[in-house]
Parts: sequence; C-alpha cells; structure tokens
Amino acid sequence: MVSSNAAASPVVPLILVDAAQLQQDYGARQAWFEACQFTAKPGSHCLLPGEKGELDAVLIGQPKVLDTWTLAGLAQSLPPCAYALPEGLNAQQATALSLGWQLGQYRFDRYKQKDSDEDTAKPTLVMAAGSDATADATYVEAATAATFLVRDLINTPVNDMGPAELEAAARSLAADHGMEINTIVGDDLLTQNYPMIHAVGRASASAPRLIDMSWGPEDAPKVTLVGKGVCFDTGGLNMKSGAGMKLMKKDMGGAAQVLGAAKLIAMLNLPVRLRVLVGAVENSIDGNAMRPSDVMTTRKGITVENNNTDAEGRLVLGDALWEGSSNQPDLLIDCATLTGAARVALGTELPAFFCNDPDTAAALKTAGLSVDDPFWELPLHQPYRSMLDGKIADLSNISSGSYGGAITAGLFLQEFVQPDVTWIHVDFMAWNLRSLPGRPEGGEAMGMRALVQLIQDRIVQ
Repeated sequence: MVSSNAAASPVVPLILVDAAQLQQDYGARQAWFEACQFTAKPGSHCLLPGEKGELDAVLIGQPKVLDTWTLAGLAQSLPPCAYALPEGLNAQQATALSLGWQLGQYRFDRYKQKDSDEDTAKPTLVMAAGSDATADATYVEAATAATFLVRDLINTPVNDMGPAELEAAARSLAADHGMEINTIVGDDLLTQNYPMIHAVGRASASAPRLIDMSWGPEDAPKVTLVGKGVCFDTGGLNMKSGAGMKLMKKDMGGAAQVLGAAKLIAMLNLPVRLRVLVGAVENSIDGNAMRPSDVMTTRKGITVENNNTDAEGRLVLGDALWEGSSNQPDLLIDCATLTGAARVALGTELPAFFCNDPDTAAALKTAGLSVDDPFWELPLHQPYRSMLDGKIADLSNISSGSYGGAITAGLFLQEFVQPDVTWIHVDFMAWNLRSLPGRPEGGEAMGMRALVQLIQDRIVQ
C-alpha cells in the first residue's frame, strides 16, 4: 500500500547506499552487516535496528538504474510498518518508485482458502521523499488499479471468464466510469455484419459477442482501442496440444489490456473521445465449428480463406478493426496475444509492436522507456504481403511460408485498417513466466502504461 501522509507510528526511512557509502557512513555497524551478509549489492536490502531493538532504517543496495522496480520487491518482504521514500528523488522518480511498490503488492488469491488468523497487514509507503518531492498519487492509484484489473482478468480461468463474463467485467468498468456500452451477441453478429467474430465463436456454449464502449467528450480527439478477447483457445479443429492449451486462458489478454487502458484513461480524465471494441469469443469445437478451408466474407467485404482454425485471433480483430477505423480516429491501437513468432523474436517479456507511421512509432518507443514499460518495433515488411494471397479467396488467414509469422499476422490486420488512420498493433505475451520485482508470475499488462503515455504525449497535447 502507499500513503500520501505519514502514519501515526514512526516512519522508517528507506536509504539507498553503495559499498563505499556503507563503509563511510555505517562503519560502526560492520559486524551487523557481516552477520546479515549485506554488502550493498544492487537489489539487496538490510534491516537496521535502533538502540532499543526497533526498526531504525532499511538500507538498500544502490541500483545501477533507479526505475519503477527498485523498491517493488520490498513491498511484500518488509515488516508491516510505514516507510519513507529515499531522499534525493525528483517527483518523477518518487512516482515511479511508489507505483512499483504498489504493483509489488499484487496477489491473485481468489481461489485460495485463507486462514482465519492470517495476518493481512502490509507495509505502507509514504509518497513524499526526503527531498520534499511528492509522488503523483492520482497516477499511482490509476495505474495500479488498471494493472490489477488486467492481471485479474487474465488470471481468472475460463469457467469464470468466458465471453459472457468478459462482457460483465466490461459493463462493471463502464458503470464505474460513466462509459456507454453496447453489445452484439450471437446470431445478431451476422445480421449486423461481423461474420468473422461469429465464425470463430459460434461453436462455444457461450455466444460470441462484440463489446463496444465509448467515453469522453464527442468533440475531443478520437482514440480507439481494439482487443482480442479469445477467452480460451483450443485451436479449433486444428487443435492445440495439451501443452499448447495450458495457458490459453490468457488468450483474451489483448481485451484485458485495452479495458485496463480504458480504466487508466478514465481515472486520469484525459480529454479524449475513447472507443473500445472487444471481440469476445471462445474458440471451441462442435459440429458447427469453423473448418480449415472455409471461406468467409468479412465486414470489410473481402473474402478470407480460413487455412488454420488456430489463427483465429486475427479474424476476430479484422472485423473489429474495420469498424474501429470507420470513423477515422486520430489513433487506432489493437492489442493481442497473437503469435508465437513474436515471442521467438523478442522473448516473453518484451512486447512487439507494428505501426504504419514512423513518427508515432518513435514516440511510442520513447514513451515506453519513460515509464519503464518498453516496446520493440517490428516491421510491416510489405514484400511479405503476397504470402497472404488466397488460393480461392481474396486473403488467407495464414502465410504460405513458415517464417516471419508476426510480420505476416500484422500485414493481415493492416488489410482491415482503413486508409489514412494512424495504427499501432501490439503483439504481446500477457503473461509473466517468472516472478520479478513488482511483476509476479501470471497475467500481466505489457505496454499498457506506455500506450497511455503516448496518448498523453501525442494526442492530448
């Protein structure tokens, strides 16, 4: 937890030290440091007792780079006291460290039994540094709430987070922030011309749907977010292996991320006209499941040959992107757990993005670095577009080659972005395979804060 005011009990200072400072300023405590095996190594910490045995301070090994995650690991491990930010910070650093602390206190324990006498007390952080620099409490609260929403949605298994439950989560978000929301469900997707969303989700007992949310002044700059909401992906008739299905509850991570971004935008009250579109489906198997080689007509009007039912996310996004770009937004962003190829290229912790505008791409990279939420750009390499030519339809949903899968998926989506719309496509893991400070194993927002920072930098100003 974080607090903007000092608690009634004494506040314990957090002090950054390197090896030289440790020897110079705390030479009399060397025996204690030796007993604790504390050498001020970056990322390590040592509790420093006072004369009466009370906790007097916490020494923290000075990191090479002071970033959001510097204090995040302490948010669970320190005794439940009130702590003060280190001295010498500026407001931006105080905000980043406070956010990392808060994100470090996340736990997904919805399905775990809790002992009645379990100690729920947590350490708290006073968001004013010794230099009188104060963290931006509004931003810390909003970014924490948005990130926790994303993590909770992804971590929840499909028996409690199918298309209907994802819609319920969106409606709850809309009610909290005064958003307009409409949905198109089941066969109404056909009558209202969202055939690819319907085809992907029609075999599930939980009907496919398009979730459409709006917020903000109608005359403000327009930002549209599109999320892939495949609540579980069996692979369809091109079925995944058991190992391949193990994490497929996270295949709605794109939907979770755009809902989290919407929450962050609303809590910061950014002056934009926001629209959020989520195709919420479950890619299941039944007698009416879509088949390999099926041809479908899209909302755009072109035809797509479905050559692999496990390449379904791009179909859901295609209809939603064509609609999302229809009113010429100032910025169109889609987020999706789309390809394993992007993970092969960049690993699981660095999300890839594609963009049709070089200036916007450069701005997103800068925004990501400024908030410790980095991206890496991959190219929309146009010579690969011919690999998507259909044999009997206008377009194939998979490439004719086995390489460059993230790029050809991006090129497929670009076919459904209307001309002259600035567009970003995010291809990300949405899952931490390992626990790092502030980023526990499990569902994760990756690049969400960077995207909102970009909106602040380029759309709002």
